[in-house]
Amino acid sequence: MGHIFSWINSSDKEILAIINNLAKKAVETAEALVVLFSDLSNTDQHTKIKNLESEADILTRDIFAELNKTFITPFDREDMQRIASKIDDVIDFMDGISARTRSYKISIAPPYTLEIAKELVNATKEVEYMVSKLKNIKNVQDMISHCRNTSSIEHTVDDLYRKSIEKLFESNDAITIIKLKDIYETMETASDRCVDVADVIEDIVLKYT
Repeated sequence: MGHIFSWINSSDKEILAIINNLAKKAVETAEALVVLFSDLSNTDQHTKIKNLESEADILTRDIFAELNKTFITPFDREDMQRIASKIDDVIDFMDGISARTRSYKISIAPPYTLEIAKELVNATKEVEYMVSKLKNIKNVQDMISHCRNTSSIEHTVDDLYRKSIEKLFESNDAITIIKLKDIYETMETASDRCVDVADVIEDIVLKYT
């Protein structure tokens, strides 16, 4: 089929380029999280993740500013705002994971956290791919497939989350349970937000085809 959004003008493409940069920040943050959980003594990753979160906030503000001054957008303004907000949420939650490991003085990666972090890399890469294709969609089915891939990754994270909670409650240490449950729940929520982005993109693809 033809290029669905071939009519998008240069200012619209600029908005999509900023959203794409935001999605790249999400991948970078997830990858830093993997490095962190591979070795929690590598405290440089906390700084890296915090810097990425700050850069993402700036990009998100830029996106909203561009949307506010653009009269016509390539697709619904609300959809573009939702994509940007949800990607920013993903990064915020990953920053929250990093902050919690530091605040709670976690020195050894809790069970399944590294595996979940790796799945967050997979999920954010799916988001980055889909966002990068929005300016020039050539294959609708390919986009739908990547939306579904994101959901499949989220199911994997859910399974890991359940296993982690089962393992966690084998302990009688209430303080440790509270701390680690908070980290696990934040990781699961980051995955959920990736699915939120995929859902918006799938709506866009179906709406404009």
